[in-house]
Amino acid sequence: MSAPRLSPLVSLPPQISASLKEETDSRLQKIIRANITSRYACSSSYLANFRLAIADKDVKEDYTLSDFRRLVPLTDYGAYRPWLDKFMERPCKLSEVENLLAPGLPNYFGVSSSTSGSKPKHFARYFESNVGFGHAAEEPEREGSLAGTTAWIFSLSYRDIVDVTTESGEVVKRIPVCIGSAGFWRNSAGWPIETDNTRMASMIPGLAAPWATSLISHHRSFLLIHALFALADRNVERIATTFVTFFIDLVSYVQEEWDMLLSSIRDGVVPNIEHIDHVRDYLQINMHADPQRAEELRSIGPPFSCPAWAPRVWPNLRVLSCICSGIFANTLPMARSVIGPDVVVKNPGFACTECLLAGPFNPEDTETLVASTKDIVEYLDVADNQIHENIRQVWDLQPGKLYQAVVTTVNGLWRYMLDDVFHVIGFDPRNGSPVFRYHGRKSLAIRSQYAIITEGDLMKVTQAINGDDNLRVQEFTTVLDRRELPETVGIILEIAGDTGPNANLARQKAFEALLSTNDDHQREFDAGRLRLPTIRIVKPGTFSDYRRWRGEKLNTGIGQIKVPVVMVDPASIEWLEERVVKEL
Repeated sequence: MSAPRLSPLVSLPPQISASLKEETDSRLQKIIRANITSRYACSSSYLANFRLAIADKDVKEDYTLSDFRRLVPLTDYGAYRPWLDKFMERPCKLSEVENLLAPGLPNYFGVSSSTSGSKPKHFARYFESNVGFGHAAEEPEREGSLAGTTAWIFSLSYRDIVDVTTESGEVVKRIPVCIGSAGFWRNSAGWPIETDNTRMASMIPGLAAPWATSLISHHRSFLLIHALFALADRNVERIATTFVTFFIDLVSYVQEEWDMLLSSIRDGVVPNIEHIDHVRDYLQINMHADPQRAEELRSIGPPFSCPAWAPRVWPNLRVLSCICSGIFANTLPMARSVIGPDVVVKNPGFACTECLLAGPFNPEDTETLVASTKDIVEYLDVADNQIHENIRQVWDLQPGKLYQAVVTTVNGLWRYMLDDVFHVIGFDPRNGSPVFRYHGRKSLAIRSQYAIITEGDLMKVTQAINGDDNLRVQEFTTVLDRRELPETVGIILEIAGDTGPNANLARQKAFEALLSTNDDHQREFDAGRLRLPTIRIVKPGTFSDYRRWRGEKLNTGIGQIKVPVVMVDPASIEWLEERVVKEL
């Protein structure tokens, strides 16, 4: 029996507000108490005033909280980079890095996705701040049949290893440098890199693919091998991956290599594809000939040969779990066409490399999230100046406003500003936590001579042209188009199928949507300083190939690369423009 659907509160009742304050204060006190003796806390200039204020106080007492809120400033990555660089020195000496940001040594270093085009950032992860975020992986065991399996499509690869050594050269800990999801799953499951060789040929109970599949580091090969083992298993009940775009990438590769995959299942031979030599033997051990399953698949046909293809292939498929809110919502209709109307789509929540921040407010609502973390989250109204005096506590939030998150984490970040902006819509009636929808990244915006066009604004513009009569937008990005003057918003998109009968009106519709976000746009247009947005269509599969290309270029883990709403990296823009097949 499903739980009743929750509705957010528009204000906090006194009892819930008091309980929320007490619980928040308790969590903050624990984080301060744990991290105040770290090297960063003891010597960072950012915490100098706070250290001075609490020098003669007992940090176990609540009165240090007022000092924290009054004196700890906002920080960005620049405050931590010199400290994290110590971990990247060779050799990495225990005497230099122990208790550096938090007690002990990190379990892994999360690497940011560099979606905006900047250099990747590294974050030391000592503890998981929200183990509950990973409970989605346990659902098949609780909800599914004993025979059911999960197509678990996550990478466990790492891009580097930090060996922490004593003065005598003894290695005391090996720490992987990897994408956040890889580190999270390794840490949660107890899979240290030192024992990888003991698991290579293993089939983890309940999962469709061998463990070794997660160590393939090439985008296309990784997804093809996962698809192979998923197709071979008729009992798949759940498909779980990072973003919905990766599910679509997998389906597209299955379409392209359908005959090869069926031959492999029929003969029980792992196909001859590139970038899997280091795991091929372990995969082959678990590959068994199944002519009957191959013939069943052949009778169904490849993914785009029929609607609701996935339930035909997997009759027991019940859930697709992937991040599908915000910009990823554009890809959801295509995913729905593949999985049909009866498979439930679940969004596991909101996570970034810095912290795990939120889960779904209602299980089948992919857009509405609720903060659920053991870290501390404070908020800045995006209309205010970015100074710590303007920080709002949870109980001070006003539904309907946009807020930027500020986190203090168990992993040693103090009042760190996330780039993400949330539209708060209310409060959780169970505990008062803020309920929100993702709005966009603050730094990703088109900055013209007269206005800043935000990620949220650009998503509205693209939504205005998305429809059967115009363009069925599958994925998109935007650029500041200066090919002609005056400059304008340039939309580069990939569509499903052909253009609609009213595609010639798409530029005007995009402009009307742009006008609704800022009155200045009409004035600039009338003055000849702005022209209609441009719309360029790239060939099918372009954005999937972009994820492969970008991941290989940055040596970034599979499952993390995202297509930004605003693209600023010149090389990426040039790469996309070379694949344009039509301009409206």
